[in-house]
Amino acid sequence: MNQIVIAIDGYSSCGKSTIAKELSKILKYKYVDTGAMYRAVTLYFIQNNIDFKNIEEVNEALDNIKITFVINKETLIQETFLNNENIENEIRVNPRVAGFVSEVSAISEVRRFLVKQQQEIGKQRGIIMDGRDIGTVVFTDAELKLFITAEPNVRAQRRFEELKDKGKGTTFEEVLANLTKRDFIDSNRADSPLFKAPDAIEIDNSKINQVEQLELIMKLVNERIGLKA
Repeated sequence: MNQIVIAIDGYSSCGKSTIAKELSKILKYKYVDTGAMYRAVTLYFIQNNIDFKNIEEVNEALDNIKITFVINKETLIQETFLNNENIENEIRVNPRVAGFVSEVSAISEVRRFLVKQQQEIGKQRGIIMDGRDIGTVVFTDAELKLFITAEPNVRAQRRFEELKDKGKGTTFEEVLANLTKRDFIDSNRADSPLFKAPDAIEIDNSKINQVEQLELIMKLVNERIGLKA
């Protein structure tokens, strides 16, 4: 089967990672969670008291960061490792990581560091990558570009339920405020801001379920694979 690159961009808590993981299972493609990569860098900066505005400190810190993805043999779920330590749960529920990740993601040196790794991973095609600038910067030649969105209140409710299920004490208002802040930073940063690529297909999943969304995207995937043939 012809292998393509699928680039999925969009706002926080739109379910980009969920749909990307489902597609990777169906297509047997490699999945790269770029959001986890930025969260891993953010966690390292927090743990080591790195001054985000001190470029010399940032560059020195990046030299000491190694991010890898490992499939858990029991759950078959991909987990994120930072310098050989499993940080999957920490980067998902730590409020400080959520609070600072957009700020860290806006640092040009951080973006160049991770984009280079992402592009190297994708050279062999047969890959699904989700993030903020996959179709606009990382893989401008991706055969299929998707831009996932949903209404802010819907996204905030999804994130709130997720955190509640994980035992994290927070309020809907706090989650909504955090998402609003991240949306603004992601869309207005000077380096690689979040926006829909001209050739991306926008999907608003506010009122459709995961099954309906998957069916829609699989039709698009099959069309692109057929075109490549």
